Amino acid sequence: GIYVCAKCGHELFSSRAKYEHSSPWPAFTETLRGDSVAKRQERPGALKVTCGKCGNGLGHEFLNDGPKRGQSRF
Repeated sequence: GIYVCAKCGHELFSSRAKYEHSSPWPAFTETLRGDSVAKRQERPGALKVTCGKCGNGLGHEFLNDGPKRGQSRF
């Protein structure tokens, strides 16, 4: 399935990129498209992530914290 922004319905993530993580929120390795989200540096190793269409807050991208070496976790 496709995960969309709760505010505007913009397509964000595919269930194919979802994986089990210890956090209580869904974790993804990549966005659906290049324009799915917007990112800005918040602190070393973490980017603030918002909807690429409406700017709704989506959480963070944690760099190098994915299931494989070098992958990010959304």
